[in-house]
Amino acid sequence: MSLHIDAPKGAIAESILMPGDPLRAQYIAENFLTDAKLYNDVRGMLGYTGLYKGVPVSVQGSGMGMPSMGIYSWELMAEYDVQNLIRIGTAGTFHDDIKIKDIVVGVSASTDSNYAQSFDLPGTYSPCASFELLSKAEHTAEKLGMTFRAGNIVSCDAFYDQRPDWWHKWKKMGTLAVEMEAAALYMNAAFHKRNALAIVTISDHFCTGVKATAAERQTSFTDMMKLALEIAVQ
Repeated sequence: MSLHIDAPKGAIAESILMPGDPLRAQYIAENFLTDAKLYNDVRGMLGYTGLYKGVPVSVQGSGMGMPSMGIYSWELMAEYDVQNLIRIGTAGTFHDDIKIKDIVVGVSASTDSNYAQSFDLPGTYSPCASFELLSKAEHTAEKLGMTFRAGNIVSCDAFYDQRPDWWHKWKKMGTLAVEMEAAALYMNAAFHKRNALAIVTISDHFCTGVKATAAERQTSFTDMMKLALEIAVQ
């Protein structure tokens, strides 16, 4: 077991889905996986392993924010040898042509965080997704008849940012969506030489003010879940 995951070696599959909300992990385990077994409930951060189409897949809550994602994704790779990590979560958008419940895939993840300082790099690092998983996402979505937008997203530290024009500046740079975890996941995966991909569903629209409900955020974004699961078993 690791410091924050109470699972024996071999209990976690090589491919894992990482929702921020542990109750979303429970929902996926109960509704999409067969023979799902709880391997972690430390700090209420639920983790399960089961079968999807006969292939072992795990799902682990990551918590909110880069520090929490940083801890769980690091331990999954360093202590449990997880190879493929797919973040599934919610995000906000600034663009009129992206709607609530649309799917966005993060090709890269800008950030306002200092998370990269922990790697002591001599410059500015650009966190990006695994091309292998990104390619699988494209082909899988086409097969399933799904569509998504792909591009740069931004991982921010503050949920309640008090600067009135902050998101307008990200919009001007063509950033598709804002969330809070992908950049840390991509950096950890790069360090450990693993595959990572962030798939998010739009839950908040900065232009219109429309927001998904708490219940919708937890259980209703099933297209994103199905897409991630199909990628995980390839």
